[in-house]
Amino acid sequence: MTVRAMAQQVVDPYAEALISLGSSQGVLDTFAADIRFIAAVLESTPELGRFLANPVIKAETKKALLQQVLAEQIHPLLLNTLKLLSDRRRIMFLGAVCQRFLDLQRKLQNIALAQVITAVPLTEAQQQSIRERVRDFTRANGVELQISEDPALIGGVIIKIGSQVIDLSLRGQLRRLALQLT
Repeated sequence: MTVRAMAQQVVDPYAEALISLGSSQGVLDTFAADIRFIAAVLESTPELGRFLANPVIKAETKKALLQQVLAEQIHPLLLNTLKLLSDRRRIMFLGAVCQRFLDLQRKLQNIALAQVITAVPLTEAQQQSIRERVRDFTRANGVELQISEDPALIGGVIIKIGSQVIDLSLRGQLRRLALQLT
């Protein structure tokens, strides 16, 4: 069995349990917002992830840190789940659990995830326009945008929705023009 398959066997039950708990308690949207916050904290402070993944550090120390850093920021039921992950020596999978939870939540609530790559920052009106077009394209109840910038695009946007790629960038148009000319 591969490491990825073993990790998936650990990640899926916890993510599914969080979905079930959030749904039954009526706090699924709160959990989703809190999990996005946790994922952002893990991404912005890699030393926290390394600390939590360190097998030498005792679970009590990790739980104390989680309590100190997250207690005022996230729902108490979610904090208890993080402590449970720590007790069971599964806290190293926290990032993967967060990602899987968000995937399941999007599927459950029919929310499309659109990865948007732009050359320059988008205004709120532009983001709303992209949301509306993606909603029409996917027939989803809602749209979540993951926006990143790539100055190499020169202008325009690239939108990825699942396996679909919509390249409206200036770089893409130049590439298509070059192919037509050759």
